[in-house]
Amino acid sequence: MKKIKVLIIEDSKLMQKILSKALSSDPEIDVIGIAEDPLIARDLIKKLNPDVLTLDIMLPHMDGITFLRNLMRLRPMPTVMVSTLTENGSALALEALAIGAVDYLPKPKCNALTDLSIFEKELIHTVKNAASATFVKSVAPIIENKFSENLFQSDLLKKELIVIGASTGGIEAIETILLQLPQILPPILIVQHIKKEFSSAFPERIRRLYGLLISEAEDNSEIFGGHIYIAPGHAHLTVRKQKNGYITCLQDTPEVNRHKPSIDELFMSVANVAGTHSIGILLTGMGTDGAQGLKAIHDAGGVTIAQDEKSSIVWGMPGNAVKIGAADYIVPLNAIPLKILQILDAKMLGVSATQ
Repeated sequence: MKKIKVLIIEDSKLMQKILSKALSSDPEIDVIGIAEDPLIARDLIKKLNPDVLTLDIMLPHMDGITFLRNLMRLRPMPTVMVSTLTENGSALALEALAIGAVDYLPKPKCNALTDLSIFEKELIHTVKNAASATFVKSVAPIIENKFSENLFQSDLLKKELIVIGASTGGIEAIETILLQLPQILPPILIVQHIKKEFSSAFPERIRRLYGLLISEAEDNSEIFGGHIYIAPGHAHLTVRKQKNGYITCLQDTPEVNRHKPSIDELFMSVANVAGTHSIGILLTGMGTDGAQGLKAIHDAGGVTIAQDEKSSIVWGMPGNAVKIGAADYIVPLNAIPLKILQILDAKMLGVSATQ
């Protein structure tokens, strides 16, 4: 059996021991080296060719964010951020994910044996998941926003709902899509599997960097065209219909498919209330969450898109959707924005958007 080769990039001697001991306890993982700073890591990567990196943010000579940015530009590989700052510095954690880190874990409180045991199990699970990630470089196409003026006059802004679900690799994928779309669009509702400590920082990051109308969804709020709503990390986001449109609903109920928020919960509610007036998009991520929900939108007459395997960091969720016949279109990430606009254009013209 081929083991997963892991290189630890960490300057704390104590954390080096904790990480090495935890990972080495699993028979499927081989810790092949430890680097105290990114300069040493750079040489070890060339020499040892690891499958996965664990990376701290605060490091000597070069911070982990700068190192990650250089790594993803020159030699992309699965990277798990392990840092104290990922717990309190949510903006840095999200920046790492947007650059290309597969996942992040806060360092454990070393004086608590229970926390340490939980951390060790989560670290092993996360590293194994990261080992299955793939990376491809893609160039986003230039999109002419010729649809925006028509949409401004269209009742699609009131009737149509666009829903997006993502997990591993999703921060980068969602930003790629949103930045290529015109702002005059039907409402967009998004579920990204994310720890609740970081969920409010995600819309704040997009609003601060790109100036989009985006917010964390609240309970019982009217949904408006031209606005983006992100599910909070502590509740399922669903949609209810009212006389003049739709409203958001938050439900603090048990996890679905091991997730809260769950993509299936949002997608299925939209299938029920919007039906043919819905567009469902399922992006990169591990597991099955969102596949049945995308199928529900498809069966209700909505239009559905699954990210293709080549452009997905992990083709678990979209792959499962494709297997059950849930996707009308299987599309590379950089072509999804144009496909959304083409679907909306077809709807305005009154022709089938799935032909």
